[in-house]
Amino acid sequence: MLNKKGIFTALTLFGLALSGPAAAQFADDVQDFGTWGAITSTGNFGFVNPNNPTLAKVKWWMEGQGRFADDSSKFSQAIVRPGVGYQVTDTVSVWAGYAWTPTTTPYVGNTYDEHRSWQQLIWSDKFSWGRLTSRSRLEQRFVPEHIGNDMANRYRHLLKAAIPLSFAPGFSYIIQSEAFVGLNDTDWVPRRGFDQNRFFTGLGYAFNKNISAEVGYMNQYIIRRGANYMGHNLVVNLFMNF
Repeated sequence: MLNKKGIFTALTLFGLALSGPAAAQFADDVQDFGTWGAITSTGNFGFVNPNNPTLAKVKWWMEGQGRFADDSSKFSQAIVRPGVGYQVTDTVSVWAGYAWTPTTTPYVGNTYDEHRSWQQLIWSDKFSWGRLTSRSRLEQRFVPEHIGNDMANRYRHLLKAAIPLSFAPGFSYIIQSEAFVGLNDTDWVPRRGFDQNRFFTGLGYAFNKNISAEVGYMNQYIIRRGANYMGHNLVVNLFMNF
C-alpha cells in the first residue's frame, strides 16, 4: 500500500503532468491534502417586475465556500462572496461585489479576516465540442493593521472548458486553470507578479437546466515567503442558476 508520502508523490506527478510549469515542485515545498466545497447561486431581478426586460438583465451572485487543509483535518478558510451584475450580451456579463475571507494556517502564517472588493467580466459561449468560459477578476484586498496597512491589488484569470460526454448523458468532463497575479508591492503580500495557480480536472453533472455539480482534483500551487505550498484538493462544487 502507498504511504502518505507515496500518495503525495503520485498526486504531485499527476498535477505536474496536467498543470505544467506553474506547479513545478521544489524539494522544500509544503505538501498538503485538502477538501474544498462551494455553493454558487446566480439569478436575475426579473421577478420584481416581469414586464420590465431590463430587470431580467440585472443579476445577483451569492457564493459560499469552505476549505479544510492540514490533511483535511482543520477548517482553514471560508469565503462569503455576494455580488451584482449585468448581462451585457448573451455571452458577456459584468459584475462587482464584496468578499469576506477568514483564513488561517496553512494558507497563511497568522489567522485573520480578509475583506475584498471585486469586479469581474465573464465571457461564456457554446461550441460544437462544449462550452468555454473565461473569467477576468480584479480584487482589492484589505487585512487588519497588525497584518498589513496596504491594500493589495490582484488580478485573476480563469479559463474553463466543459465537454459533454456522449456516452454518459448529463455528464461533462471539466478542465480549468486559474492564474493569480499581484499588481502592487505591499508589506503583507509575498510578492508582486505571479504567485499562485489552480488547476482543476474532474466531472460535472447537470441535474436539470438550473442545477449542476462538479467533483474533481485541484492542484493548488502558492508561492510564499519561505517554503512554497503545494495543495492537492478534493473539490466539490454546486451551481444553481435561477
